[in-house]
Amino acid sequence: MDVRNAIKFMILSTMAFACMNVVVKYLDNVNTYQIVFFRSLGSLFFTFGYLLKNKIPLIGNKNKLLILRSVVGATSMLFFFMSVKYLSVGTAVSLRYTAPIFAAIFAVFILKEQIKTLQWLFFVVSFIGVLILKGIDNQMDTTGLLLVIIAAMLSGLVYIMINQIGQSEHPVVVVNYFMVTAMILGGVLSIGNWVTPTGNEWPLLFSLGVFGYFGQIYMTKAFQTASTNIIAPLKYVEVVFTVLLGITLFNEVYTFWSLFGMVLIISGLVLNVWYKGKLKQ
Repeated sequence: MDVRNAIKFMILSTMAFACMNVVVKYLDNVNTYQIVFFRSLGSLFFTFGYLLKNKIPLIGNKNKLLILRSVVGATSMLFFFMSVKYLSVGTAVSLRYTAPIFAAIFAVFILKEQIKTLQWLFFVVSFIGVLILKGIDNQMDTTGLLLVIIAAMLSGLVYIMINQIGQSEHPVVVVNYFMVTAMILGGVLSIGNWVTPTGNEWPLLFSLGVFGYFGQIYMTKAFQTASTNIIAPLKYVEVVFTVLLGITLFNEVYTFWSLFGMVLIISGLVLNVWYKGKLKQ
């Protein structure tokens, strides 16, 4: 177990995802469907290349589940990108990270898993953070909140599906299915809604796939290098990077209550990861 390298990989991953988030925010004039299309198309260059180079079959074993996971994941991505147009980018990312709460709830009903009382308490802490963001922070847009919560719910459902897929599929095969589906979804929805990007928007659109791919790869490497309870809390550093980039690039203003709400959301989720790690020891 190489903790130092694992931390480095996770930091690189969160930086890549934060860059992707702010590019989405910057492309405010580009249709969200196009953003999903180009985000997926850019990553497909890497996933297809990897699978072909390593002679890994493109078609998986659990095809129905892979397709369902991809449709739900692509829809989640679409709703999240839509929410960024209504919310400050740091707030949107913080709220998207409530996905583990929904995953835990789905796991109770679908996988018949049990959740400890202390875990529910940590989830309540995160939920209070959401209420503070909406109830006290007057900057919160209701449409944006609804979109990002739907995205988080769908993302939580994706976690359950990935759990069901298990080790039967190569990780890049799973990501490849996801990117193909998202590209088709974004492409079809872009018909009739196309907005021609300007000269400097084209490279930014293609950069989405690059940032997304390397964010995914470094995150995978981090989890492969060290234990989950050490690495998983570092995922939330993405929120810090995104907030800083939002302030620097877009002059976004975060009130005390919005920052306090974010801290509660992330604290509850980090405590849950820590507690789950203790239970496995």
